[in-house]
Amino acid sequence: MQSSTVTAAKADKPKAETAKGGDKRFKVLDMTMKRNQYRQDALIEVLHKAQESFGYLEEEVLIYVARNLKLPLSYVYGVATFYHLFSLKPNGAHTCVVCLGTACYVKGGGDVLAALEAKTGIKAGETTPDGQISIMTARCIGACGIAPAVVFDGKVAPQISPEMACDRIAEWE
Repeated sequence: MQSSTVTAAKADKPKAETAKGGDKRFKVLDMTMKRNQYRQDALIEVLHKAQESFGYLEEEVLIYVARNLKLPLSYVYGVATFYHLFSLKPNGAHTCVVCLGTACYVKGGGDVLAALEAKTGIKAGETTPDGQISIMTARCIGACGIAPAVVFDGKVAPQISPEMACDRIAEWE
């Protein structure tokens, strides 16, 4: 009698609590959570691994993490949206992050962003319809001495003018 109860309990277990159909990305998340003993204070590390594995934090992944760490989905979503590093939408093939920290903004970071938005036809936080370019902003990238700084595909570029930024992304089109 007990074995049928256990079997029924396993069958009722929500799908998001076990690795999705052998998807290796979910297995990587499982290993990360297990290594951290499913501690709730490992949420940011787990979200980093999720973003690294999936490219962005889709709703299904947030639900999976919340259930496995026994956290409210609203809390996990709050953390994922608070930190600029996390993305809830897929990025384009190329990314452009414009620093809008005080030094960069004063030296023309806002103008760089405006030029990029005009050239691509998208706003910060969006991706071009063809999925090629994503434009993002950051409060500060810690490169104040080389302001205005822009990060093109993960590489910091110093003292970027609006024209230089547009020339760089023209190479991606």
